[in-house]
Amino acid sequence: MHSESPWAASAQQFQQILGQSWTQALQAFQKLNLGTQLPAAPPLALSQTKLQALQQQYLQEAQALWAQGLQGAPEVQDRRFCSADWAGNPVAAFAAAVYLLNARTLMGLAEAVEADEKTRSRIRFGVEQWVAAMAPSNFLAFNAEAQKKAMETRGESLAKGMQNLLHDIGQGHVSMTDESLFEVGRNVASTEGAVVYENALFQLLEYKPLTAKVYERPLLLVPPCINKFYVLDLQPENSFIRYAVEQGQRSFVVSWRNPDDSLAHKTWDDYVQDGVIAAIEGVQRITGADQINTLGFCVGGTILSNALAVLAARGQEPVASATFLTTLIDFSDSGILDVFIDEASVKFREMQMGKGGLMRGQDLASTFSFLRPNDLVWNYVVGNYLKGETPPPFDLLYWNSDSTNLPGPFYVWYLRNFYLENNLVKPGRLSVCGQKMDLRHLTLPVYIYGSREDHIVPVHAAYASTQVLPGKKRFVMGASGHIAGVINPPAKGRRSHWMRADGKFPATLAAWLQAATEHPGSWWPDWSAWLAGHAGKQIAAPKAYGKGPKYKAIEPAPGRYVKQRA
Repeated sequence: MHSESPWAASAQQFQQILGQSWTQALQAFQKLNLGTQLPAAPPLALSQTKLQALQQQYLQEAQALWAQGLQGAPEVQDRRFCSADWAGNPVAAFAAAVYLLNARTLMGLAEAVEADEKTRSRIRFGVEQWVAAMAPSNFLAFNAEAQKKAMETRGESLAKGMQNLLHDIGQGHVSMTDESLFEVGRNVASTEGAVVYENALFQLLEYKPLTAKVYERPLLLVPPCINKFYVLDLQPENSFIRYAVEQGQRSFVVSWRNPDDSLAHKTWDDYVQDGVIAAIEGVQRITGADQINTLGFCVGGTILSNALAVLAARGQEPVASATFLTTLIDFSDSGILDVFIDEASVKFREMQMGKGGLMRGQDLASTFSFLRPNDLVWNYVVGNYLKGETPPPFDLLYWNSDSTNLPGPFYVWYLRNFYLENNLVKPGRLSVCGQKMDLRHLTLPVYIYGSREDHIVPVHAAYASTQVLPGKKRFVMGASGHIAGVINPPAKGRRSHWMRADGKFPATLAAWLQAATEHPGSWWPDWSAWLAGHAGKQIAAPKAYGKGPKYKAIEPAPGRYVKQRA
């Protein structure tokens, strides 16, 4: 029976193949180039103890795989190869199993490097990219599922795949969803409102109240300028903005302009002063409130923290409370993005665009996608091009594909002072808008949220804000990732969140979690109840948008700026 197996060969030949594979893998690893985005790595030294253990494990697993293959198609636990088409093709299944073995071995080699943690992180990242790209599922010659579909459709799937490829080349990015099914202002970013102020950097949107009464202190939301604001207003059933309005919050949002060459000289100070501080002043003047509540999301939260520190240094306290969603304030541990940051890479960017220029949105989007290459890159390469499929409609992925540029001076200042030097948490080290930054003066109450599986702002990095903001705090950890953890409407009844009842904030997230309790469902109601405690009394909802000639309704929400494509 064994002679009929597709893997029939002598044990000696197989051992030779294993030895050659091991040698080639080791040589390839030692010659690995981490790519032009990363500085050249020094010669690598590998732990001989780990290397020997890894080689022994490789040989044992390879022999077990060989024995399993003799009995039939090996079982593969990976969703890229889990369909019946892979399992029904012994050669394809064996190729997938060998690939996974080699992938585990290469990642093991990365762990065996004797180097500092940052160097190991860079090596892991580089190996992960190479391993993800080399999966047999990415190639028509090895993808049993794509081959079967091509035969069943008599080549139609391949023709459609070529059309998809040409379309994506034309638009400049891989399609993650059927973008033709979405339109900003029609079925995403559709909460009713108006633009009540604009300058070169942003439009200020005011939303129509959905309750007879609203809280006297309005809410200003500051989204990241690295993406568009409507991640907070996707569709009515999952719109964070609509939820806030339904809770009686008189809500405003900053809609950042997508920078073109006319904004290529704008700086971090411009975004703080002419962006967030201008928006705070505008909301105050429109509503007549002495103080307002604010919310910052991701980079928007970092800009908001700077604006609050500038205002505090000026002796002003126009903000009653601040919410920080998946926000980095202390950049001591910035997660996977740290692999791109060191003195040489920042200096290069400063020379390239420190005096002017644009960091292109598509470059940023590609970087973030390759942080999860299997899910956000190769999954769509296989589906769109090898199988000729149209990806299903998904509002979040439509938003994810709607990238934005950044002004070069803004971008490089952000890299150096936060990611590289972590200056914001060093009192007096950083000057913004002519003011020395000292977070010890931010005594306002804050609500801090972090997502447990966040790969952009690790949850322990979000928690670190509790150690540098001195006011009364509330920290909540939600399930899922950077976006899905935030956009978790209560009506869905999905996921869960963790809170701690005693109000203590030990030095680490791990210590905080020891006394935290898991609660089912969304964290939104907890935030809404907390915010209501800082929003003042309820008053009659306004009947019109804006106020006076400077803050009059200009056009319906979501406005022009959000519709500008990179």
